[in-house]
Amino acid sequence: SLQMNLSSWENMENGTSVEEFILLGFTGTWHFRVCLVVVFALTYSLTLTGNASIIALVWMTKNLHTPMYFFLCNLSFLEIWYTTGVVPKAIGVMLGSSQTISFNVCILQLFFLLSLGSTECFLLSVMAYDRYLAIRYPLRYSSLISSVLSARLALSSWLGGFLSVSLLAFLTSRLTFCGPHVINHFLCDIDSCLALSCSDTWPVEMATFLVSIIVVVASCVVTLISYIYIISSILRIQSAHGRKKAFSTCSAHLSVVTIWYGSTMFLYVKPSAQNSLDLNKLVNIFNTVVTPLLNPFIYTLRNKEVKQALGQAFTFQ
Repeated sequence: SLQMNLSSWENMENGTSVEEFILLGFTGTWHFRVCLVVVFALTYSLTLTGNASIIALVWMTKNLHTPMYFFLCNLSFLEIWYTTGVVPKAIGVMLGSSQTISFNVCILQLFFLLSLGSTECFLLSVMAYDRYLAIRYPLRYSSLISSVLSARLALSSWLGGFLSVSLLAFLTSRLTFCGPHVINHFLCDIDSCLALSCSDTWPVEMATFLVSIIVVVASCVVTLISYIYIISSILRIQSAHGRKKAFSTCSAHLSVVTIWYGSTMFLYVKPSAQNSLDLNKLVNIFNTVVTPLLNPFIYTLRNKEVKQALGQAFTFQ
């Protein structure tokens, strides 16, 4: 007994005594969970197909080889991996065939999802800035944002997204978990990990809040300022046709921005993790499953150039 207590104490000193977690997923009847699996699987298939189609369409259509669609391809590529990091495991959890997840894989999933989420924030702000330049300076647009600058902005978004979450993931990995080891979620997220930790979680909560302010709020402010200038520029256009055409170039992006920032701020921009985990599950479904599906369809339905390219592709076939 003394040896077991000493061993448990040494494990706590090393960081954790829990080697794996059990993901609870969704409570309910078997038929309810099967229905959720069907919805998740269908949504996942449509998300992969829609985002991959956007990438292929832009790649094959020379008229779409512009910074706007280059950033859109980056966003679609990100959404494919973002939803892939969640849905397959969530389906296994709901079917009861893959409810366990090791501590290291849990931290890796947390880091992967937060990094991709941060990258999406940066990409959306870059896309808003790109739309501002296109509408405010249409004649100088090609010289203001070249292909080289576009590549640098995209690369900076990816690097910034992953680097900004590195410290947060490291601090989370150093938390002590003594048990219980059941996570009331279908994925590993910050709130669930903090709820199970038996050590002081204040440093991680503060780091989460600061990263959220830097990444989510700062990028949202950049996006908001860009759209203030965009709207003011559109209102200066004299012809109604010109105003409608200018607004159509950014309406799809504005829709995506509204959906993404609304759910992300609810999940992460808060000084404490003491929120309802059941409510977090519902918002996470919207953030990780629904939004990646909506993005390609919003851009397709609300962008004339993409619809024309799709029409030409089907006509060619």
